[in-house]
Amino acid sequence: MAYIDYYKILGVDKSATQDAIKKAYRKQARKLHPDLNPNDKEAEKQFKELNEANEVLSNPENRAKYDKYGENWKHGEEYEKAQQQQRQQYQGGNYGGGFSGADFGEGEDFSDFFQSMFGGAGGGFGRSSRGSASGKFKGQDVQAELNLNLKEAATTHQQTFDINGKKVRITIPAGVYDGQQIKLKGHGNPGVNGGPSGDLYITFNINPDPNFERVGDDLKTKVTIDLYTAVLGGEVYVSTLEGSVNLKVKPGTQNGTTVRLKGKGFPIYKKDGQFGDLFVTYDVKLPTDLTDKQKELFEQLKNS
Repeated sequence: MAYIDYYKILGVDKSATQDAIKKAYRKQARKLHPDLNPNDKEAEKQFKELNEANEVLSNPENRAKYDKYGENWKHGEEYEKAQQQQRQQYQGGNYGGGFSGADFGEGEDFSDFFQSMFGGAGGGFGRSSRGSASGKFKGQDVQAELNLNLKEAATTHQQTFDINGKKVRITIPAGVYDGQQIKLKGHGNPGVNGGPSGDLYITFNINPDPNFERVGDDLKTKVTIDLYTAVLGGEVYVSTLEGSVNLKVKPGTQNGTTVRLKGKGFPIYKKDGQFGDLFVTYDVKLPTDLTDKQKELFEQLKNS
């Protein structure tokens, strides 16, 4: 498998902060998302590479390993330990251990030997036909995406995935945010030589909502009122995630006025019973096609 430069994929340099990596990932994920590029194989490939890069670089521990070992970051520590052990056995003339029968030719490069072993999913320790021992390695992690609308993200519910022929059911807590990633340990691809299975990483994509804009745990919406209600006051129905509420409009309300409905926003992630606020902005609609009488009345108001 060709080496992939994760920093290049995300479009950041090696000194990028975790916040910069997160922003770069979300920006490109929106551009390359399969929903926006149907039947585009190249975009699909780039999207998978983007998720792979984010999986590694957004995790400080994985990033440190990647910076040190490059493409072999998953098995880097095992690589160093095995390399050191093999060098000690080779120098000491002891071939009776786990590397039984290993036959190194003159000038054999230890790094090349171990690179061939760790560069893929795993490999034999020796070349002898008399037998070899193999290391146990964790299986490949699996990336999955789940698209939710805003109301689904605001409700605790269950979803079922089909991973490697197995049904995986998860409970999605209310309040998940766009780009949030969760890990299900042991639900990835099977391990190598009896090693543990990889993990399943699920990234949530929250689709834009036509009525609400989410800002953290708060929601923003607009409601249109006519000029008469804005001037004289009145009532207007406002949609929330839980239905409509009747909101009183104060006399003399200006266009663009924003009011807050406390506790009518988005549920706070893993904080049962706690919600953000809903901010409602009034959009005053001016009357059109006025009659002569109505125009006369406005003239009187203007000159009064």
